[in-house]
Amino acid sequence: MTTTTATLLSIACGYLCGSVPFGYLAGRLKGIDIRQHGSGNIGATNAIRVLGKGIGIPVFILDMLKGWLPIWLAAGWIAHAGAAPEMISVGKVLTGFAAVIGHMFTFWLGFKGGKGIATTGGVLLGISLPGMIGGWIGFLTFLFAFRYVSLGSLAAAVGVPTAMAIQMWREGRWDFVLLGFGIVVMILAFIRHRANIQRLIAGTESKAFTKKKPQP
Repeated sequence: MTTTTATLLSIACGYLCGSVPFGYLAGRLKGIDIRQHGSGNIGATNAIRVLGKGIGIPVFILDMLKGWLPIWLAAGWIAHAGAAPEMISVGKVLTGFAAVIGHMFTFWLGFKGGKGIATTGGVLLGISLPGMIGGWIGFLTFLFAFRYVSLGSLAAAVGVPTAMAIQMWREGRWDFVLLGFGIVVMILAFIRHRANIQRLIAGTESKAFTKKKPQP
């Protein structure tokens, strides 16, 4: 298997893994279409809000795993093809990006999906630990300060490339492919959260730590 074949296979695997709509499937197991409840999103945040923590947290973990798993597979496949370390890094970034796109635009649901926060976290676990830590710091800080999950998610999106840039600056070694991934994911997160941003501005966004039951 050539490096190009391994990379393309990894990208395809990334999209397919990312496209599995765990939140939607969990809702179906409970007899509802999660797209008709809460924010209408199939991601982990809405799963927790609509289905409860007992189901929502496993959805969150699975959404993270579908970002991490293709990265792990890509590293092995591309390395086995004899690629240079730089090419392995590029392949992992492209695979991770494909996983996030798969979650946001899953072909199983007419190319409509979640917002990619948990899946991005899984990708970062495989390619950039500083980026993941920066994202978690941003998320938790804003979540507990303002009790808006969406605001925490936006802070996480900003925290990822910021932490990457700080780490690269400290090491004196810039990986613009990896940093570019962080910036693109940040932009996509803001685009996918545009309705939340409008509700935050209008003061109508739902706060966290409140229980909401789906309508039968």
